[in-house]
Parts: sequence; structure tokens; C-alpha cells
Amino acid sequence: MPATTRIDPRGPRFAATLTTVLLAAVLLTAPSGTATTLLAVQTVLFGIGAAAGIQHTPYAWLFKTVVRPRLAPPTEIEDAGPPRFAQAVGLGFAVVAVVGFLSGATTVGVVATGFALAAAFLNAAFGFCLGCELYLLVRRAFPDSARPTAPRTTTTARTATTEDTSAGPIPVATKG
Repeated sequence: MPATTRIDPRGPRFAATLTTVLLAAVLLTAPSGTATTLLAVQTVLFGIGAAAGIQHTPYAWLFKTVVRPRLAPPTEIEDAGPPRFAQAVGLGFAVVAVVGFLSGATTVGVVATGFALAAAFLNAAFGFCLGCELYLLVRRAFPDSARPTAPRTTTTARTATTEDTSAGPIPVATKG
């Protein structure tokens, strides 16, 4: 069985903070070309997070190079799957918002941006990842017997197979 990608949960929360700021700027400047451009940038970031994993986004790079070296090692790590799914959900809302703004349906753009902003704010301010919770609900509703299920609890950094917690995902071997 392949190793599950494990990440420092502070990284996605940092990314959610930056996303919150960017999406708030979109709503404050909407409707305008600036709002649409900022939203397009966030849409690309959501796309990278959904396709490659949140640990490969520019926000993750910023966290790994600037923020994380100034922090103590993480006390726990988490599966990267739920935050990646949350990025896909954010991507869906962002695409709807961009299409709304570009087509002149400003209300659709504002509402879709507002939903993405609310989810990002919940994660940034309270550590509650709405998309991650949705991921768990989907996994429970449609279990895939061919793939191992993600652990429901986080693992302490001491149980990780990699001691270096300063950069990127932390691979942990799964039990077979």
C-alpha cells in the first residue's frame, strides 16, 4: 500500500487566512475588473490545490519557507485528502463566481464568492474546515472498498516515519 500524504494542519489554516483576505477584497471591489482578476487568481490557486494537493500551492510554499521555520514542530499531522477535497469545493464556487462576474450576473458572482469566503473564514478563524467535513460525509456515504479509508484522527509527529517536519508533506507508511 502506498504511503498516505500527511501535512502540518497549520499550513491549510494559513492558506485559508490568505484566501479569506483575497476573497474579502473581491467582495469589496466587486463588480470590477479588479475583483474578477483577484477571483481568477484565487480560482487558479484552488485549481492547483485540487489537482496537485494543497501542499503544492504557492500559499503552502510561503508557509513552508517563511512561517513554518518560525514555529515549533507540529504536535500533530493530518491526511492531505480532506483539504485537497476542500480545495476542489472552493474551485467549484470560484468557477461559478468568475462565470457570474464575466457574464454580468453579478449577484451570482457575489453569492458564490461569499460562500467560498465563509468556508475559508471558518477554517482561518476557527480551524473548522467545512470542505474537509464534507469530504468525510461523502466518504461515509460512498465508501470505496478498493481504497483504504483515511484515518479519522490525527497522528502525532512522533509516529511519523520522517523526522523532518520543516518542509512539505510528511509521509507515513500505512499498515497493510
